[in-house]
Amino acid sequence: MIHSDGTKPIYVQIAEWLETEILNGHFKVDEKVYSQYKLAEMFTINPATAAKGLNILADEKILYTRRGLGKFVTNEAKEIITDKRKNQKLKGLLDEVALEAEQLHVREEELFSMLKESMEKRKGDAK
Repeated sequence: MIHSDGTKPIYVQIAEWLETEILNGHFKVDEKVYSQYKLAEMFTINPATAAKGLNILADEKILYTRRGLGKFVTNEAKEIITDKRKNQKLKGLLDEVALEAEQLHVREEELFSMLKESMEKRKGDAK
């Protein structure tokens, strides 16, 4: 959800929320996403802020514009989002974990075991 008290700008949170909706299949290829006005209503934000989030995704080729109709999901959207999140977010998190593990003198095997356990728990929670 959107947090107005967070350090991340709201328009970035809107873009990330829409990315997650696309990844989860709530918006499919060539399907229209919410307008800036609908997003503004949903999250009680300024429509210009919502538009900025939509424009980020358009600039990244995740959405395309049909003049007068709105923004739609591109064919490459899921692949672009997945690559971006792997290379930025996931790698950043792993860098933080590696640093913390090093500072705590956690061995690689123990760290891998912890990761495997966490992934197995997620699989169990999803059932």
